[in-house]
Amino acid sequence: MNRPLSAPPKKSWSWQSQAFRGLVYQVVAIALIALGIWYLGHNTLVNMRERGIQSGFGFLFQTAGFDIGEDLLGYDSNQSYFKAFMVGLVNTLRVAVIGIILTTILGTLLGVGRFSRNALVRGLCQAYVEFFRNVPILLQLLMWYLLFTELLPDASEAWQAGSVFLSKGGLNFPIPVWEPGHLWAGLGLLAGLLLAWLRSRWARAHFEATGQPRSVFWLPLLIVVIMTVLGWLLGGAPTQANYPSKGEFAIENGGALTPEFMAVLLGLVIYTAAFVAEVVRAGIASVPRGQSEAAAALGLSQGQEMRLVMLPQALRVIIPPMTNQYLNLTKNSSLAVAIGYPDVVSIANTAINQTGRAVECIAIVMLVYLTTSLTTSAFMNWYNARAAIKER
Repeated sequence: MNRPLSAPPKKSWSWQSQAFRGLVYQVVAIALIALGIWYLGHNTLVNMRERGIQSGFGFLFQTAGFDIGEDLLGYDSNQSYFKAFMVGLVNTLRVAVIGIILTTILGTLLGVGRFSRNALVRGLCQAYVEFFRNVPILLQLLMWYLLFTELLPDASEAWQAGSVFLSKGGLNFPIPVWEPGHLWAGLGLLAGLLLAWLRSRWARAHFEATGQPRSVFWLPLLIVVIMTVLGWLLGGAPTQANYPSKGEFAIENGGALTPEFMAVLLGLVIYTAAFVAEVVRAGIASVPRGQSEAAAALGLSQGQEMRLVMLPQALRVIIPPMTNQYLNLTKNSSLAVAIGYPDVVSIANTAINQTGRAVECIAIVMLVYLTTSLTTSAFMNWYNARAAIKER
């Protein structure tokens, strides 16, 4: 005879209930933390007021009065501290985003190279990892900065390759002069990326259904290139460019990458890539050896084995520690202040010296790095969920 299902137990609000006690403890803990934060903030404001130190974020809308050597937002010294901090934020993100992309490429190649059948390639990859990850990042930044500013020639004797110049003033190169045709090229690029994404999804679905591999890299890349060129042609194929030229004291016109930017980018990429290489190596090593033997039995080449069998399975092991390396690269970019790169930390130091608003400036820097780190973590967690093995 079937017994009737018992009703779920009712919530008890007595102290004997473990759930109720846990709720009370959490509320008390949150209240104590909030009280501690209020006390510290109140005590800081009182002490600052007694010493005649001004506080608040109103200074952000005052005239900054200082120039910034590397600026992508059209800043000048007559604008506000807020605009100066925005320039510093853009400079920080510029290093972080480009650095993450280059680090991923270089670190992955080094990690895969550790499994090469060529002893020389394996040895070079291992030597790279052991050398660069054991030298402090600050020393590497200083090394690259001194290399760019001391060993390179002056602008009057700059090394030249076509319309590209390299000197103590940085790397100067031609840049296109904006025309409506470039907008069409950009639209073609976006359309190409969308088509390439749809083609890659179809290729993966086809592989899962039939076991027949389709190109998920070269053909999508060709689609992007064709659509971009097609958009450029529809826009009139603009070719006008702003070329750099040797001036009396510096390279004039064109685009430029300053020695500070190149030093911090190169230092961060080379340093972090050594750790990424170990992450990739460990991820590949975690794949059972039988998978490699099965790929060889199917007649796959070493490149196909790594691309189609080993790396896809290693990805779920690689992504979490790779996220840590991305966060480390972003946070290590704050060391750029040591070589004069005007990131958000450098702007904050200048603002502190001029206004005395140390608490506010440090709070802004903390907010910037907290936001960038949480954003990076959220994106990588989303990607990790997509890459995880799902049971059918």
